[in-house]
Amino acid sequence: MHNVWHSACLRALERSLRRGPAVRPLRRAFSSSPPWSALPKKDLAMEDYPCDVIRNFSIIAHIDHGKSTLADRLLELTGTIQKKSSGGKNEQVLDKLKVERERGITVKAQTASMFHQFQGREHLLNLIDTPGHVDFAWEVSRSLAACQGALLLVDASQGVQAQSISVFHNAKQRGLKIIPVLNKIDLPAAQPERIAAQMQATFGIDPSEILSISAKTGDGVAAVLEAIIQRIPPPTAKIDAPLKAFLFDSLYDKYRGVISLISVQEGVLRKGDKIASCHTRKKYEITELGIMFPEEVPTKSLYPGQVGYVACNMKQSSEAHIGDTIHRVGEIIEPMTGFQPTKAMVFAGVYPIESADFPKLEESINRLTLTDRSVTVQRESSSALGQGCRLGFLGTLHMDVFRQRLEDEYDANVIITAPTVPYKLVYKDKEVLVSNPTDFPDVGDMGIRVKEIQEPVVKASIIVPEEFFGDMMDLCYSHRADELEHRYLDSGTTSARIILTCIIPLSEIVTDFFDQLKSRSSGFASFDYEDGGYRKSDLVKMTFLLNAKPVDALALIVHRSAQDAVGRQWVKKLHKVIPRQLFEVPIQAAVGKKVIARETLKAMRADVTAGLYGGHYERKMKHLENQKEGKRRMKKMGTVDLPQEAFFEILSNKK
Repeated sequence: MHNVWHSACLRALERSLRRGPAVRPLRRAFSSSPPWSALPKKDLAMEDYPCDVIRNFSIIAHIDHGKSTLADRLLELTGTIQKKSSGGKNEQVLDKLKVERERGITVKAQTASMFHQFQGREHLLNLIDTPGHVDFAWEVSRSLAACQGALLLVDASQGVQAQSISVFHNAKQRGLKIIPVLNKIDLPAAQPERIAAQMQATFGIDPSEILSISAKTGDGVAAVLEAIIQRIPPPTAKIDAPLKAFLFDSLYDKYRGVISLISVQEGVLRKGDKIASCHTRKKYEITELGIMFPEEVPTKSLYPGQVGYVACNMKQSSEAHIGDTIHRVGEIIEPMTGFQPTKAMVFAGVYPIESADFPKLEESINRLTLTDRSVTVQRESSSALGQGCRLGFLGTLHMDVFRQRLEDEYDANVIITAPTVPYKLVYKDKEVLVSNPTDFPDVGDMGIRVKEIQEPVVKASIIVPEEFFGDMMDLCYSHRADELEHRYLDSGTTSARIILTCIIPLSEIVTDFFDQLKSRSSGFASFDYEDGGYRKSDLVKMTFLLNAKPVDALALIVHRSAQDAVGRQWVKKLHKVIPRQLFEVPIQAAVGKKVIARETLKAMRADVTAGLYGGHYERKMKHLENQKEGKRRMKKMGTVDLPQEAFFEILSNKK
């Protein structure tokens, strides 16, 4: 293994010596650890793998049901990665980001090609490991578009969860062959028979088709490999037709530019080919192509049905349009149906703790968005926090992951403002989307210029054991849910579970809804949602005043029914973190011109009577009156600067 690594390094050294000072290949070769994959034979002949020996599949499931662990076992079983000689196990091989390994979640869909001998023929299996959290549903839909089948993974102890139902219907809609798999059967709490009956009732799956495995120990994984080859249909593609390739993902390399992941639908793609994009009409020359094994392994060509990567000196990630159709220059083809573009659901302002660090922060954000295409970026400034960026995310977990990646990968210290959602203002002649509370009209403008305000809503699904059903109903109603419906998933059993569906405002979800859902159900409830459009709502802008002067960075958009509670909660929070001044500071929450909550920060006072001994009490009163007058004059002209530390303390505390 190490001999292969050393020979690769020597080849890189020879290339660098031939090129003179350009030592980038050498630096790349030595910058990473030795490859742990069992590299395929030199000059991999992709023409030896026609469509009938190719299987393209993904693993879909709810979060924490064992997708990445199953991917590790499949890679080991096919010899793509080597088993650890020390007796340990490979863990989260395809989860390459630090945040993925720390949190134990998949954030980015990863592709890996595997070679497996079955019935005397070598098969090429293309696996796409997908995220399980609802925030990254767009990653899942992209992955499914490049597949003909999917492994539906269900935890044998937890059962069918909300995201499992969502991704199952998504895969069915695309016509994929579903292979049901029960994972974690080695756990003491596993109930495979009950969960199999649950899958039959929910998905209409025949229990005899369900495979029982333990991805952790490797039990039954060989049967999964066999089922992939036997049950999933091979891709249907023509080798002699004009080139047509589907671009389903992209990543960024600082030396080669944008690397596109493609699925070849028709024709043959070779190194040196001139290709064009149906979406942008731009033309490129292929400088490198190959397969992910699971790291990049260059090949001379890619044939129909195969999944691989392409480098073609593409400079900007915006040129790699997800869902685009790639074709050869000069050939006219019919483009394939793409995807709905991502729509940011949650917005937040990101500011540096030190104002002078803004250029560095902006550069870090721009670099990070090259690898995360679903984030929208717009510059903004605040009188309290200085210059910053307003970012749009797919959800609150996505926002938190992006923040952690900024800190881990770019060593950034940032303040993130309270998350908001995009509201729609309907004027007489136009409609405007507003995501920043400072741009939201005041109460006085509502009836004059704005006809109505609409807020985004989502169709939520909550799966919960029967004993927590009342708590879930109460939680939904307290968060302004509407159109509540419920049905039993597996009635007649000792621990029946209920699926509850409702329409709920998105702004209610981005606060502490998920935390309360887990605490009220002792962690048993699962939650999933999808976009439900916009609905009319009675919303108001709440401003916070320090010494009668508004602080723009703390503006909120709240529903009128919750304005009193939110106002009281925030002024108490501000009262705790604002440092005392030499004069009395009123902290007020106001909606329009009406103050709905107030706390008073007492002034710091010197003991002006400390040096007086004896005499008439009027001597003391004179000193105290002089002090009071001085404080009054100071209050008229004094300003309260909310320090960055106070902002950080307020906004970092979700509750």
